[in-house]
Amino acid sequence: MLAVTPSMIIDRTYICSGFFALMIVLCSYVNHDERIFSCNKGSVSFLSDAPLESIKAASQELKGAIAASNRTFLFSVDVNSFHGFNSALQQEHFNENYLETTIYPKVSFQGKFIEEINFNTNGIYQMRAKGMLDIHGVKQERIINGTMTINGDAVIIDAQFTVLLEDHDIRIPKVVHQKISPEIMVSIHAQLKPVTAPK
Repeated sequence: MLAVTPSMIIDRTYICSGFFALMIVLCSYVNHDERIFSCNKGSVSFLSDAPLESIKAASQELKGAIAASNRTFLFSVDVNSFHGFNSALQQEHFNENYLETTIYPKVSFQGKFIEEINFNTNGIYQMRAKGMLDIHGVKQERIINGTMTINGDAVIIDAQFTVLLEDHDIRIPKVVHQKISPEIMVSIHAQLKPVTAPK
């Protein structure tokens, strides 16, 4: 039987229109012995705190999936879904000039949790996620620290980490160097629920 992977879930999320359609597609793949957790509306935000300006933006469209048996995961977000910039022009520059969303429309993080996790035991666990962070078409291996809260059927992921723009070939014009920080603080919060096949 074909095992479901987080990448299968995310790929179909972008093809299907809405979470319900995603579940219908998954029903033909889910192994009843496998536990897959997914979310369609997680949050991700970033802060650029530069000497002359602070820029904040957030998206509520973070998609993610975790395969419990091997602790693999995949999270992804459309860059165009970020809102909250200081101006419409700033958002336009972010999408067109810096992140180049027409060429690199998504940011993703795919990998595996380092620690063994018992998804059947409630609690708050410190965890490390090791994987490839893909921003602006440039992949970098990262280990990101965070917490995993298991509460019944819910798996909640919270993490904060920094991203260096130069690590992902994001170039900032000298004229705005004092307005855009070279180091960006990122925060994520995602509540994942079990994906189950129909009985």
